[in-house]
Amino acid sequence: MMEERVLLDHLDKIHTTQMGVDRIRRNLKLDTADVVEYCKNRILDRNCNIYRRGKNWYCEIDDKKITINAYSYTIITAHTIQ
Repeated sequence: MMEERVLLDHLDKIHTTQMGVDRIRRNLKLDTADVVEYCKNRILDRNCNIYRRGKNWYCEIDDKKITINAYSYTIITAHTIQ
């Protein structure tokens, strides 16, 4: 629980690149204008499983997995979990 607090305390720093926006939209089949806000809302969900492995944070909720760089807080990608 304390480990995930680090990510939640830095939620305002979470961002992505334009290529990241396109990749996340494609991978999750999203039809939303603000992909970063979508991801932040998923991370804030109380059912979200947040954990860190090496240089990345992983946030799993429902059938989605969001990958965030632990140092820059850049959303790298998001996938549907099979």
